[in-house]
Amino acid sequence: MTNGLGLGDAYSATLERIKAQGVEISRLGFAVLMWISHTERPLQVDELCHALAVEIGSTDIDTDDVPSIRTLLGSCQGLVVMDKEASTVRLVHFTLQEYLRSRPDLFNKAHSTIAETCLTYLNSRPVKDLSINPSHDLQNTPFLKYSSVYWGTHAKRELSERAVSLALELFGQYDNHISTKLFLNQVRVSGLTDFRALSLFTGLHCASYFGIVKVAAALMEKKGCDVNQADCAGNTPLVWAAMLGHEGLVRLLLKHENIDPDVPDKSGQTPLSWAAENGHEGAVKLLLKQEGVNPDRPDIVPDRTPLSRAAENGHEEVVRLLLSQEDVHPDRSDIVLDRTPLAWAAGNGHEGVVRLLLLREGVHPDRLDIVLDRTPLSLAAENGHEGVVRLLLSREDVHPDRLDKHGHTPLSRAAENGHDGVAKLLLGREDVNPDKPDTALDRTPLSRAAKNGHEGVVRLLLSRDDVNPDRIDKYGHTPLSRAAENGHEGVVRLLLSRKEVTPDRSNQYGHTPLSRAAENGHEGVVRLLLSRKDVIADRSDEYGNTALSRAAENGREQVVALLLERGVNPDRPDAVFGRTPLSRAAENGHAGVAGLLLSRNDVNPDSSDKDDRTPLSWAAENGHEKLVKLLLSRGDVNSNKSDEYGHSPISRAVENEHQRVVELLQARITANTYSV
Repeated sequence: MTNGLGLGDAYSATLERIKAQGVEISRLGFAVLMWISHTERPLQVDELCHALAVEIGSTDIDTDDVPSIRTLLGSCQGLVVMDKEASTVRLVHFTLQEYLRSRPDLFNKAHSTIAETCLTYLNSRPVKDLSINPSHDLQNTPFLKYSSVYWGTHAKRELSERAVSLALELFGQYDNHISTKLFLNQVRVSGLTDFRALSLFTGLHCASYFGIVKVAAALMEKKGCDVNQADCAGNTPLVWAAMLGHEGLVRLLLKHENIDPDVPDKSGQTPLSWAAENGHEGAVKLLLKQEGVNPDRPDIVPDRTPLSRAAENGHEEVVRLLLSQEDVHPDRSDIVLDRTPLAWAAGNGHEGVVRLLLLREGVHPDRLDIVLDRTPLSLAAENGHEGVVRLLLSREDVHPDRLDKHGHTPLSRAAENGHDGVAKLLLGREDVNPDKPDTALDRTPLSRAAKNGHEGVVRLLLSRDDVNPDRIDKYGHTPLSRAAENGHEGVVRLLLSRKEVTPDRSNQYGHTPLSRAAENGHEGVVRLLLSRKDVIADRSDEYGNTALSRAAENGREQVVALLLERGVNPDRPDAVFGRTPLSRAAENGHAGVAGLLLSRNDVNPDSSDKDDRTPLSWAAENGHEKLVKLLLSRGDVNSNKSDEYGHSPISRAVENEHQRVVELLQARITANTYSV
């Protein structure tokens, strides 16, 4: 079995052994297999045990009839195991699930049996007696949550007359039944759900959610049934049915003489809007035929029409249906992002919808939204939708190099996100400037691609004669600087191969590509830059910090080793605070870096900065025990040296309650005293 050989025969043989166990134990074994292979989620141990104790139609739950998990597992002859970590029960192997599904003869009406069991449990006296807001947990009714949430799913798949009867019994008290709250808690339909008004969620709402036509029809025949009543989430039964695509339920509700087919929910979405958003073509057709349905009605916020929502989600047939309506505006924008259906479809890459919309008169293919000045092309390029970009570029009325509010072109957006195919299409246009910087940070497409490590786009841009590979942005960063900062070795290698690129160019703060790569610990990039003779490895920025200082401060041990091999000054203080690389490493507890520096004869382990603070002072203040030990192991470190403010290393450690460091320093001071 474990090798997957002859599994079907092995499973069949095991089932025969289950049948041969005796009537009751055999019945139990097959019941366990039925439940585990047909439930909507893995059952907890207690859930399964209690489910199997339910006698369909009974009003009581006899806990004495609840079988033990050992009995259940034994009855299945090894086909079922318990997952101790998750406390769930499952089949021994996924192939068993496939095998059981191929044997419909094994279980008689599994889903209707499960539905009837769930409903019997919900209608039982112990459950009905529970408060809708129980003050205690539900340990005594472990099957309650599953029953509340999934009974309708099973009933929808296979409905029996008994299940209908049991459902109607449940709905007779649904306004005050705990299962109502458990169900709504699970489905979490909307942040607008008012759990203080659970009584508004009726049996008809529930039947509409699950799409159980026969139950809904029986409820609608009852006196006083309001088919337009909004529940605690603001949804009518029709909203639920349309949202979830229950075509039969939609048809049933629309036949009711009092139905208002255009009643929206709390956010202003109508049944048509929900059906369109979720691509339920059948429900959309039914609603569009109904008198009183406005096919272009926007919701409240963000003022989206059914067409806008269908276009966003790529529901091509629904879009086609809506566009066939004379009173649907194909280019209407919403009020939040000011995006048209075309913009939504383009941004999400729905080629078929884009093609349909571009065929319509009145659709502006290059319309700027008023919020971010984004065009459909800009949105499609940003998200890498090559097919949509190709469609839009085929239009003469689309400007391929148009700037958005932040000064980005479609090429800039595509380059930033590494969309090689889109970049290639745009670069094929003569009216696209491949080196056009944005207006906010003065960054070119190359700069953005380099920063994010998109080698393919960088290679495309560098193949152009009209792209400056060394152009600086607003803050003096070059494409090389951006790539080095983020550790993109491939891009750095491409840029260094260009003669026009200055590998040691500093930005307005004096940072070079090497210093940025060193600070961030990008060993490969540092190695590439150090291989260049025109890179000054010990160059300092405007604060006097070198690449070594930056690497030491951030604990970049391998980078520190590379720089020391290059022959940089290992003890050079910065120009502002007089801090050495060792001082920075000590402050941040980087013992590995400190060890490398202390192994050098040209590093002073007791050097003072402008406040007369030593590496030991910094390490002690921050409680870096390992580093304190390392420094104290040196005979040339003064363990009791006071700084400009009169603080010694031990006083700094005491102040910050670093007891172990205090003990180490005290021992050293005592030893020094006695040695004197």
